[in-house]
Amino acid sequence: MLVASWLAVTLGLAKFGLPSQWAIAAFFLGPLAAVVAPLLARRPTWRRIRLRSAGKMDWGFAATAAGVGLACFLGTLWWPQSPAVLARQVPQTPQIPSGAPSTQALFSCRVINVHDGDTLRCDDGVRVRLHAVAAREMDETCSSGHPCPDASGAAARIELTKLAANRTLACRRTGRSYNRVTAICDNDDGVEVNCAMVKGGTTLLWERFHRRQPICRSGDEL
Repeated sequence: MLVASWLAVTLGLAKFGLPSQWAIAAFFLGPLAAVVAPLLARRPTWRRIRLRSAGKMDWGFAATAAGVGLACFLGTLWWPQSPAVLARQVPQTPQIPSGAPSTQALFSCRVINVHDGDTLRCDDGVRVRLHAVAAREMDETCSSGHPCPDASGAAARIELTKLAANRTLACRRTGRSYNRVTAICDNDDGVEVNCAMVKGGTTLLWERFHRRQPICRSGDEL
């Protein structure tokens, strides 16, 4: 019972977010209080204590004490945490800009490589596919079912390099494409890279994905 009561108090203090000094005090004073309190509560019955010390155990009292201690311990362990403690435990997510779907997530991308006209790589290894933008492959082909711009893949890569290479982009994730994150990204000059690539004429707007999440959020006509 003594151990269970001690653990119950200590866990309770930690669980409900009370000051650490309180938990320390409970750690050291809990056992002392657990020993002294029962003795003071049963002070008039010294004869019973002497009888127990002589070998006569009050098994009913022992079972009750053990049950109460176990109930205190389990109750403290499983008791719902306070809202303040739960709030501190919830990881904070980046704030989503107004007008953006709540399912999106913001992330930063320091660009170390521009693969082609619509794909780049961040310094943490993440590959980013520009949302709603279609460029030719570097072998100048277009995948089946993809929009196929007149501009070459090399020209699109040069344009994306100007906008993104060795810059830190602020991106809003919109989904996944194979092993790439699809995103709408702004460079450190505040230029939306997706919109600029389409307006520059080296890539085409992919209407199907643009309808799901429009690019050029400034409202400029494409």
